[in-house]
Amino acid sequence: MEKTTPQPKWAILQVLNVVVMGVFIGSLSYAIVNYRQSLNQALSGSNPFGNILFPLVCLWGMCLAYFFGFFGISFLDTESLSKSPSLYGLGELHQLQQINDNLLKKSKDKKTTNLTSTKHIPRNDTTICSDIKVSKKVELIGTTTNTNIDEINFPELSDEDILSHLTSGSLKDYQLEKKLSDFERAVKLRRMLYETLVDKKLTDIPFVNYDYGKVFGANCEIVVGYIPIPVGIVGPLSLNGEYLYVPMATTEGCLVASTNRGCKAITASGGCQSVLLKDGITRAPCLRLPSALRAAAVKAWLLSPDNYALVEEAFNSTTSYGRLESIDATIAGRNIYLRFCCMAGDAMGMNMVSKGCLKAIELLEVEFPDMELIAISGNMCTDKKPSAINWILGRGKSIVVEAIIPDKIVKNVLKSSVHDMIETNKQKNHIGSAMAGSIGGFNAHAANIVTAVFLATGQDPAQNVESSNCITILEYADDGKSLYISVTMPSIEVGTVGGGTHLPAQAACLDILDVRGASKGPHSQPGDNARKLAQVIGAAVLAGELSLIAALAANHLVRSHMQHNRKPTESAPTSMDVQVSMLRKNESTPLLSAHSTSK
Repeated sequence: MEKTTPQPKWAILQVLNVVVMGVFIGSLSYAIVNYRQSLNQALSGSNPFGNILFPLVCLWGMCLAYFFGFFGISFLDTESLSKSPSLYGLGELHQLQQINDNLLKKSKDKKTTNLTSTKHIPRNDTTICSDIKVSKKVELIGTTTNTNIDEINFPELSDEDILSHLTSGSLKDYQLEKKLSDFERAVKLRRMLYETLVDKKLTDIPFVNYDYGKVFGANCEIVVGYIPIPVGIVGPLSLNGEYLYVPMATTEGCLVASTNRGCKAITASGGCQSVLLKDGITRAPCLRLPSALRAAAVKAWLLSPDNYALVEEAFNSTTSYGRLESIDATIAGRNIYLRFCCMAGDAMGMNMVSKGCLKAIELLEVEFPDMELIAISGNMCTDKKPSAINWILGRGKSIVVEAIIPDKIVKNVLKSSVHDMIETNKQKNHIGSAMAGSIGGFNAHAANIVTAVFLATGQDPAQNVESSNCITILEYADDGKSLYISVTMPSIEVGTVGGGTHLPAQAACLDILDVRGASKGPHSQPGDNARKLAQVIGAAVLAGELSLIAALAANHLVRSHMQHNRKPTESAPTSMDVQVSMLRKNESTPLLSAHSTSK
């Protein structure tokens, strides 16, 4: 039978509390009222034990002893006090602590855990943490394993055994290529793993017959296959007297056909001409100093030709092809942003310029030991983000491409008129973009062509952001009848070496343009191939702008997209009738008909 714990006599304690508190307050009040009498007795030198304060001090001591003894019960009998209403909940906390201790003891004894399809477990096969839904039971040998994978000959194991190592975590899926030395098999096993983890089949993502050896360690990680993108070719496009065929990778219907129409109009008009205005990739580290005065001192130091020569020498020592062109310093508070501009040869150049910047900063730190590097990229470069600085100062290759299209070709090939195209370009690309507050977006669809050529030739598609900066200008030519068109693109970032340019399909597209790899030949200069590629992209943009603006001016855009950009279905109509009366008529909206041309 369980022994009943004795309970305190709460009523007696309450009475005692009132009595003791009353005695204490009363005696204290008495002492305050008669303090002068007590002080005179003490000064007269009489016996201290006869002083009126002596019994009061003794009484106060007993009261304080009672008070401290009562409030100190918890140090003597915590079990009894835990059930007191004044300490409600202490018993529950004690019980909860015991439960937690028991659970901790059980978890230490448990060595394995079975996980079902309704359980979410942390990934144990890569360095990236995520929650993965497992579709079947998988036994995990903890988060670590005693298996020494260096002693296992994985190429001789079956796919099922390797998959078991992957699911247990003893082998990480990013280690497959190194352990197997068979890249396609590594991709196959990784697909098997992820089919289990995501509970989806990856059969529609192809993976065979691809040279993964070129991808590994260079272009992509944790590879499970590749995405085929249709590639079209436009041309011939006459550029600077050379006839070219331009590959474009896209999934947008009508884009290749429209650009090809522009190529036809340009070539029939005698071709287009291009000029390179500037060539230099940029990187702008963010540096911090103790004060704005010190930041200004750095800027002043760099303005000295002798000091700049020292930085230039340090920068150029890191590369065989890169050459420092300029440094622009911008101060914000105590931060200074140094925008290094580097000619990078046939490479796009981001790695090259970053390496040179670090070497230059090492030199600056000697002169300014209180300087701190915050970030190697301070966003004034500016890479893969819209910015006015790229639009104004340029980045990569800055080019202009121009052509004169006779009015007869505008009518017969583009199915529009010079006047309507000029008016449409002004109202849409100039006024419309200005009203939108656009930066570098004074064009119809430059990004379409830039991205398509980027994907085909192995460029970084994210750099489409700044590479698509473009202003398209249409006006009457000097003869007063023909159409003058130009595209000015200040920040095309391309390379013919590095990045994805070495992959087989992308390299083949560069071969079509005869710009694969580094520039070679007795009269070639470093960077000639990359500069030519930038001008080819500009010429293709010119063709795309010419064709689209003509379609917009003649209101053919929707009709052409319905014809080329729609998957045919049995119920789809064979034609689309446009009610001209429903359209607002003006000089840039001519009558619509199959053979209409503007006056």
